[in-house]
Amino acid sequence: MLEDLHSRLSGVVIECLDFGTFIGRYDTPGTLFYLDPPYWGSEGDYGKTLFTRQDFQRLAEILTGIKGRFLMSINDVPEIREMFGWATIEEVKTTYTIGSKPSSRGERGEPADREYSRP
Repeated sequence: MLEDLHSRLSGVVIECLDFGTFIGRYDTPGTLFYLDPPYWGSEGDYGKTLFTRQDFQRLAEILTGIKGRFLMSINDVPEIREMFGWATIEEVKTTYTIGSKPSSRGERGEPADREYSRP
């Protein structure tokens, strides 16, 4: 079993980096980044200083300059649509099943930001 794990993970690199450093390090024309930042308004859910409102703007600015492509899952709020308005945004229907309030559950639209060409 350990030999199978060793073979399966032989090319895997595990990083613990700021997203800007990570994107800069691995960005190539053939790279596809999958991004899943905290939802707008939920930045503190993962720790008060791990991701801030300003990080959304920083992420948008970094992504405008990448060589590769990205797919990002994020909640659909006007601030996000404005910040990432240069990207191709396609709404994807999803069902939320986890939440402390029953009103936070159910089907919603969530924009899947996709950017395949430079602005």
